[in-house]
Amino acid sequence: MLELGVKFLISYFIGSLMGALIMGKLRGGVDIREMGSGNAGGTNALRTQGFAFALGVVIIDIGKGFIGAGIVPGLEIPFAPADPEISRTWLTLSCAMAAVFGHVWPVYHQFQGGKGAATLIGTFIVLGPELILPMVLVWAWVLVLTGYVGLSTMIAASSVPVWIGFTRLPEDQPLFIYCVGMAVFVVLWHRSNIQRMRAGNEHRNTRLMIFSRKRQQEDEQA
Repeated sequence: MLELGVKFLISYFIGSLMGALIMGKLRGGVDIREMGSGNAGGTNALRTQGFAFALGVVIIDIGKGFIGAGIVPGLEIPFAPADPEISRTWLTLSCAMAAVFGHVWPVYHQFQGGKGAATLIGTFIVLGPELILPMVLVWAWVLVLTGYVGLSTMIAASSVPVWIGFTRLPEDQPLFIYCVGMAVFVVLWHRSNIQRMRAGNEHRNTRLMIFSRKRQQEDEQA
C-alpha cells in the first residue's frame, strides 16, 4: 500500500502543476482565473489569451496525464518498493486518476483548477490511445450541433465508457470502471456550465454551428 500511496501523491502533485498558470507566468503574470469564465483550462485560455497561449496550456495539461499514467507507476522509489500484492493495472489507473484530480484541485493554487478534460485525454494516451479519436469526434460533432464546449466535453467523456461497455467487456473491466468514474466526475466538474445552459447565459460558439449557419443562409435565400 505504501507504493500505491506514494505514487498516487506524486501523480497528484504533477497534476497540480497548472498549464494555464505556468503559461501565465511566462506571459508576465497573467492569471486567467481572473478572466472570462474564471476556469484555468484550455477553453478559457483560448477565449481570453488566444491560440498560442491555449495551445501551450493544452500541451502541458495533456502531458501531466501522460506522465501520471505512463511514467509514475513504473518509477523505482527506494523507500516505496514495488508491492507484489498491488495490481499494476489498478496502480496505473489510480495514478491516472490522481493526475486528473490534481488538475481539478491543485494543491499549489488553493485547489482552484480546471475541469480535467485535457489531463484525462493525456491518461488515455497511455490507457487506451484508440479511444481518443472517437472521443474527439464525438466532442466535435456535439460542438458543431450545439456550440457548447462544456456540453461537448461532458457527452464525449460519457461516450467512452458506453463504447467500452459494448465492445470491450468483460476483458477491460478496470478501464471501464475508470472511464465511468471519470465521466461522472467530468459532469460534476461542469455543474456551472449546466446551470448557465439552463439559465440561457452559457457562452455559445455560434461560428462553429455549421448546420445552423447553413439553415440560416437557406432561410435568408428563400
